[in-house]
Amino acid sequence: MITPLEMKRYDPPLDHGISEAVTVLRNANIETFESCEGGPRHAYPEPTVRFHGDQAEGFKALAAAMRGGLRVAALRRTWPLLDGEPTGPWWEITLHVTSR
Repeated sequence: MITPLEMKRYDPPLDHGISEAVTVLRNANIETFESCEGGPRHAYPEPTVRFHGDQAEGFKALAAAMRGGLRVAALRRTWPLLDGEPTGPWWEITLHVTSR
């Protein structure tokens, strides 16, 4: 489990509800770059971690997440549109919402 001090070393600090997932993925050498615990007034409706990597990286992250006991809901390869231009591709893993 990640400590509050470790959460603060990220800029901005990690949401408490996603810190375990980020730790599991980072410990597996997955290059995460965005995360959110999800819910009202958050960027995502469900816990989500975005990460960089080639075609195989998503499956590496999925395996690490499953080994780490995370309740994965989906694995996606995305090309978000910013100002009408496709960006990416990026990977994202979403987790089942647990009681808060």
